[in-house]
Amino acid sequence: MNKRIYLDNAATTYVSAEVLNEMMPCFTSFYGNSNSIHGFGREALAIVDRARDRIAKAINAPKSNNIYFTSGGTEANNWAVKGIAHANKDKGKHIITSSIEHDSIMESMRELEKEGFEVTYLPVDEHGVVSLASLLHHIRKDTILISIMSVNNEVGTIQNIKAIAKTAHENNIIFHTDAVQALGAVKIDVQDMEIDVMSMSAHKIYGPKGVGALYIKDGIKIDNLLHGGFQERKKRGGTLNVPAIAGFGKATEIASRDLSVNSQKLRAIKNYFIAKIQERIPMIHINTHPHQSVAGIVNVSFELIEGESILMLLDMAGIAVSTGSACTSGALQKSHVLSAMGIPDEIANGSIRFSFPKSISKDDVNFVVDELEKVVAKLRSISPLTKANSRSKKNV
Repeated sequence: MNKRIYLDNAATTYVSAEVLNEMMPCFTSFYGNSNSIHGFGREALAIVDRARDRIAKAINAPKSNNIYFTSGGTEANNWAVKGIAHANKDKGKHIITSSIEHDSIMESMRELEKEGFEVTYLPVDEHGVVSLASLLHHIRKDTILISIMSVNNEVGTIQNIKAIAKTAHENNIIFHTDAVQALGAVKIDVQDMEIDVMSMSAHKIYGPKGVGALYIKDGIKIDNLLHGGFQERKKRGGTLNVPAIAGFGKATEIASRDLSVNSQKLRAIKNYFIAKIQERIPMIHINTHPHQSVAGIVNVSFELIEGESILMLLDMAGIAVSTGSACTSGALQKSHVLSAMGIPDEIANGSIRFSFPKSISKDDVNFVVDELEKVVAKLRSISPLTKANSRSKKNV
């Protein structure tokens, strides 16, 4: 096997050369603890401050100190949901989220439900879009938090975040968004979009794993998730991961700088890929919104076969894809996202997520389509569902 193509960038990305170059001196030259007051510590703190500035600028945060570093998107989501709920429970114990959120949000909500909070999980349409009418219908006097993701990680749907946030504020409710898949894929302006709290992660934008951030607007009441020292203005204890933070800052700066160019390229690649598979592979369903979705994600269902089988045969051909979120794909369970979108189990079970890197070429896409066509044909030829489908057609 010579050619290898990685199409699982919604799960994680490689660390770009620019980002790696930014990180390397932090391992060997500027290795102090950023909370130490000596020279080594001050050097490390300067690197952290620079990263904080870069992230704040990229999302148009009012000031750099609105950015708090975490160990990743999961910690940021847990902190946002639990911290806001606990800090504001005197006002009410009702929370609204959507039925297609990332597992780190869904599991946080379930933990809060155990504590006596009531959570409403909003339905979505066939493309995964949350209805504003549905949101308004479920808002109550005791609703204290609305948490809706900016971009869905499985199908790439972009939510109407500005309108949702405005609705929240018109009802004196705090608004949080999980923007892990949105950062680097869509333009984010936390002030214009009226976002109160926002989760981010580095490893989706060609930065290192193990580092993320939470944007918290001034005046938002939020309890600490982790307790320890005086790091992050006493809001998040723990020695800061300076190399990873440096990489995160650089990756965010690059993502903001190259957003337009990357989006145009990936949109063209996405459209080319969809056209090719529709032309060459019968009985498929595109689960990704044709317009209101990010350029880098396409979710496709292949009738009569299972997604896991497609994944394994593509892997043998050197092509890496996913059956959904990397956080759940190992469990071989059906996608709660596709179920919420109303896609029947027999269709959803044959779903594959293709998420493209910014370095992909049309030659890469052609190779993938060639192999995908072979894999689908092979699996359908041996699938008992194919025979059953043929018999049912004959009996019609």
